Amino acid sequence: MWTRWEYWKTLTCSTTCTLIGNPTYIWYKNGQHLDESTYKVKYSVSSNYEDGYSCAVKGHEDLRSPAVCVQGQDCNRVTYTKRRICVLKGSSVDISCTYGSGYDTVTSSLWFSPKQSARWSGKLIPEDITTDPGYAGRVEYGGEKERGHSTLRITDLREEDSAEYKFIFNTHTSRWGYSFTGTTLTVTDVVLEMDPTSVSERENVTLTCRTKCTLDPITAYSWYKNGQPIPNSNTYSPVYSLFPASSEDAGRYSCAVEGHEDLPSPEDTLTVRLTDISST
Repeated sequence: MWTRWEYWKTLTCSTTCTLIGNPTYIWYKNGQHLDESTYKVKYSVSSNYEDGYSCAVKGHEDLRSPAVCVQGQDCNRVTYTKRRICVLKGSSVDISCTYGSGYDTVTSSLWFSPKQSARWSGKLIPEDITTDPGYAGRVEYGGEKERGHSTLRITDLREEDSAEYKFIFNTHTSRWGYSFTGTTLTVTDVVLEMDPTSVSERENVTLTCRTKCTLDPITAYSWYKNGQPIPNSNTYSPVYSLFPASSEDAGRYSCAVEGHEDLPSPEDTLTVRLTDISST
C-alpha cells in the first residue's frame, strides 16, 4: 500500500491474516537491515528509483517479503523463490530467483555460496560456483537472464552442499545482491529407526523413517523388507508398525521417500525370538 507525500512514500508490511500478540517488523533497504527504530508496520521513505524495500516479522526474518520498488516498477532487487529448501542426498535441486536492475543494463551475473569464501582469491569478491572444484560437473545455470530470472541447478547432492546460495548481478555502476539473504539449502539422507530391534513374538515394533529437515512437498514413504517392497505399506506417515510381530517379520528393513525409491535408507535388522509354549 502506497501513500504519496510529495517526495516521500509510506510502505506497509501486511499479512493476509491478523497475527496474534503485538508483532514488530524488520525493514530492509536493498537487502540491508535498517535501523531498529523502524520496528513498525509502516515505514516512510524518500523516493529513489534505485531502491528496493522488503520487510519481515521480527523473529521470522527468513520469511522476508518480496522486494518492492519505491519508484515505478523498476529498481535494483533480488528476490528468491524459496528461502529454505530441504532435499535428499543424491538427488537434484533448482534454486531460483528473480531480479531487476532498474534503469541499468546487467553486464554479468553469477551464483555463489558464502560458505566457499575461504577459497576466493579476494575475500569480498564472490567467485562463480561453476568454477568451484567441489561442484565440478554438478552445477549449471538456467532461466531467462534477459527477463530477470535465473536458476542454479545442483545435481548429485552431497551433505556438504548444505549451505546458503546467493545470486548477484553487475551493472556498469554497481554490484547487486551480495548483502541480500539468499536461499538456504539443507541436504539430508534417509535413516530408518527401529524400536526395538529384537523382540519376542506378539510384541510390537515401530519403524520410523527420518530426515534432518522437512521435505518439500510433504511426501509418502515406501517400506522394504529384505530389499523387496512390503505390499500395501506406502503411507503418508513416517511411522510403520508391526503389530504384533511374528517370526515371519524377522529380516532386514529399510525405507525410502516415494519418488526417490533409488535412495533408500541403510537397512536395519529385526530379530524375532520364538515364544516357547510348554504344557504341564
